[in-house]
Parts: sequence; C-alpha cells; structure tokens
Amino acid sequence: MTVTSEVGILLYQNCQSAMVHGLTDMLMTAGDFSVARGGHPLRVSHWSPDETGAFARRFDTSPGSPGSADILVAGGRLSGPVTAEEAAPFARWLRTEHGRGAVLASNCGGAFLLAETGLLAGRSATTHWMFADLLQTRFPDLHVEPEKIVIDDGDIITAGGLMAWTDLGMRLIDRLLGPSIMVETSRFFLVDASGREQRHYGNFAPRLTHGDEAILKVQHWLQVKGARAIGVADMAREAGLEERTFLRRFKAATGIKPTEYTQCVRMEKARELLQFTKRAVDQIAWSVGYEDAAAFRRVFNRLVGLSPGDYRKRFGADHEIAVAA
Repeated sequence: MTVTSEVGILLYQNCQSAMVHGLTDMLMTAGDFSVARGGHPLRVSHWSPDETGAFARRFDTSPGSPGSADILVAGGRLSGPVTAEEAAPFARWLRTEHGRGAVLASNCGGAFLLAETGLLAGRSATTHWMFADLLQTRFPDLHVEPEKIVIDDGDIITAGGLMAWTDLGMRLIDRLLGPSIMVETSRFFLVDASGREQRHYGNFAPRLTHGDEAILKVQHWLQVKGARAIGVADMAREAGLEERTFLRRFKAATGIKPTEYTQCVRMEKARELLQFTKRAVDQIAWSVGYEDAAAFRRVFNRLVGLSPGDYRKRFGADHEIAVAA
C-alpha cells in the first residue's frame, strides 16, 4: 500500500497541543475513511529539531517510511506568538522544505513562524484576530486579513484563531483525499465543512499603545460617547488638532480612518445589544447612532459578515441557553 501524501506537524516549546493532537486525529480518521473506500491512506508525522539542530520525526503513522512531508503545519501557542529568535531555526528549515516543494500551512500564531521565512512577503495571510495588528507591525510587507478563517494561496495556507485548525484540517483533507472524504470526516467530527469567517467571532480591539496622547484621548472619548453622531471635526476639536493633521495622525496611530473607527465602535455596541437584549433591530440601530435602520444593517453585514438577525440567532444569550439545555 503506497502512502501518497504526508502531513507533518511542527512541535516547539508550548505549541498548542490541542491543535497538534486534534489535527492528527482528524487526518488519521480521514485516511482511514479513504482506505475503507479504496482510496489512498494518509501519513501524519510530528517534527522537531534534535540536539544537533536537524529536524526529525517524533511521531509517525508509518514508521520507517522514507521521504519528507508534502505539507508542513505550524501551529500557535496559548502564550502568544513566537519571537524572531525562537522562530529562526524553524524558519530556515521551512524555507528549505518549501524550496524542495513542500506546502507550508499555519494555524493561529503559527503565521509568525511562516512569516519569518520571508515567503509571505507580498501575500495575504490570516492569524488570530488578537494577533493581527502585531503580525502586520512585525511584517509590514504582508497583507493581514484577520476576518478570514482560511486563506489558501496554493503553496502556503494560513488559518485564523485557535480552533481554526478544524477548518484547516478540512481544507487539507479536501486537497489530499477529495471532497467526499472531507464531507464524511466533517460529519464524523461534527465540524462545519462549508467554512466560516473569523469576523463572526472577533471583537473590535483598537490599537491603544501607539504613543500618540492626543489620539488616545479621542479614542477614550469615543468609547464613552459610543461614537454616536460624532464627526471628524468633533474628534479633531477634542484632540486639539487641525482637521487635516488629526486625520493623518489618527490613521497612523490606529491603522484605520476615524469614520471607520467610529463604525467599529458602533457595531461592537450593536453586537452586545443583539447578544444580551431583546430589543428590535431598528431600536438597536437608533441606539448606536443610525437613524436609517437599512444603513445600519448594511454596515453591520459588511463588518461582521452576518445580518443582525442572523448574528442574534447564532450568538444571542437565548441561543446559548438553548444549546446548554
């Protein structure tokens, strides 16, 4: 029996064990389903450097088989992204493996390991929404899209938050074993094979450590005011700056325009009201500063990826109680 594909998972200090073992179980199960239907098996291995710095298998579903992994996966860790120094030996090895034809993949903070290879320069990538600003700051030549769960760029695949390894697993199984095995595996693990978006789950996390005191003052003021009926002129006046200077400094400090920032503040309040109150959507629209409920729905859908009604159905407190029961 020929093993046609191998997925290797990187091991490093404090890496997320749930991803390592969960993804291993998912891929092994998919391989079993494939073999049972006359298809190819799937080899899964774990890799880490030995005392000489050479990378070797620490776990292998087909011990003794020759060859290298076709896809290498770097996971994240609960304590936060790796530093450049920690990533250096992994980045060198990943760059070499990519050069010989391996596909590189990451989950959550594993994107920092991939970015250290230099192979993400000029590309789009995703990571956990809490790390998106840090990833963009450390690697300004890549385009971070934290609203996406998975970005498949052919030879490099990145997945978002801590549990996005399930979505990554579905993508790898689809690629290696086909859609039928992917769907069967998704049913077995009760995982949504149709895909999700990270923006459904993320919260607005503004940059507050940029060091511009005038802009930080406005940010705190907006949180108190809820960004209702506040224009750029009002914000510039609060900052004590000329309007053009304010616009330039606000974008430099926060990464987004003031109007986009106020929309995010409003939508974050709207999320809270949809989750924890039974107010009508039109009432919520008015309470966060929208006289036109249709305009509110359009902005909410664009930023969150769901309509207000669908968001309430999925994340509302009543839904959580029903699920728990």
